[in-house]
Amino acid sequence: MKIAVLGGGNGSLAAAADFTLGGHDVTLWRRDKAVVEQHRSLGNRIAVRDAKGRHEAVLSRVTTDIAEAVADAQYIIAPLPATTHEDLAKTLAPHLRPGHVVHLPPGTLGTLIFARAAKAAGTVDGVAFAESGTLPWLVRKHGFAEIVISGRTTRLPTGVFPLTLADHAFEVIRQAFPGAIEPCGDALSGALMNAGPVIHPPLIVMNAGPLEHFEAWDIHNEGTQPSIRKVTDALDGERMRIREALGYGAPHFPLADHYAKEGDEWMYGRGSHDKLTDSGDWREKIILTEHRYMLEDVGLGLSLMTSAAALAGVEAPLAAGFLAVGSVIVGTDFAREGRPLAKVGLEGMSRADVQDFLIEGYTK
Repeated sequence: MKIAVLGGGNGSLAAAADFTLGGHDVTLWRRDKAVVEQHRSLGNRIAVRDAKGRHEAVLSRVTTDIAEAVADAQYIIAPLPATTHEDLAKTLAPHLRPGHVVHLPPGTLGTLIFARAAKAAGTVDGVAFAESGTLPWLVRKHGFAEIVISGRTTRLPTGVFPLTLADHAFEVIRQAFPGAIEPCGDALSGALMNAGPVIHPPLIVMNAGPLEHFEAWDIHNEGTQPSIRKVTDALDGERMRIREALGYGAPHFPLADHYAKEGDEWMYGRGSHDKLTDSGDWREKIILTEHRYMLEDVGLGLSLMTSAAALAGVEAPLAAGFLAVGSVIVGTDFAREGRPLAKVGLEGMSRADVQDFLIEGYTK
């Protein structure tokens, strides 16, 4: 399958390398001409280290030309922070065509931002937009074109907009992630599977002192203590009650399964939390006012969750509380400026209208 990977962060390099090693024809798109030239000087190679050793992936091409990147692609994946969505959606939209599948893992309802940009560009017809519950890789860059993958997804709950194109979307995405994709309904269902706004806000807010004091701090290791785990589970309980109130059925992929030694496997399978902490790659300096855990997971993710709670008629006091604390730390009103439903084109819609739109898209 021909695949276009957008971006040059941890997830994008992991996607480009893994898909190439899986036998796909992969084009990597990056904005910066000098960065693309550096990739080309290395023969378009990405080095991958994982539990099975070291591998080299040689990409078909690396380009700054997004039209070239997506022209022949069946599948377009943008494993980038949700804070990049508005600008990237406008850049991509003119080059979409019927049959394209655009995948945001995870998305924070970015599917609707990309679809709205495509509608404005006149290219929305026949394009499926999907989003999943997590980044499919536990990965960190260890050099310009070298990555270490500590874990890969084994179960990836994924929603599609519009839902009428779900069959086509899953047929394509499953070629990239064989055996891992689990359909979970529409795009809002997919957004409410996003683990980032559940796991990261308690970890960074409740570890704010050591994060600001120490040169490096591992929020997933010594930063994950019983009191924080209790809060995380309670926040996840709010997420699952919102899903249930909106009519989305199980499985809800409770975050507790990520830490559990037995029971249902979570998105990365059994033992993924231990692999993550054992790697040491998440011992880092987190600047609270700048890091994506704050700007993406608190600012965008929790504003979406609290907005969805209001639509569902469900109380979400922890989500609202972390959103308020994050707003104070950053100096931004995340509830208004983040990603509430109003920011993705659903302002003023009733619950029935929202559900109908998520199924039919812009066809009406």
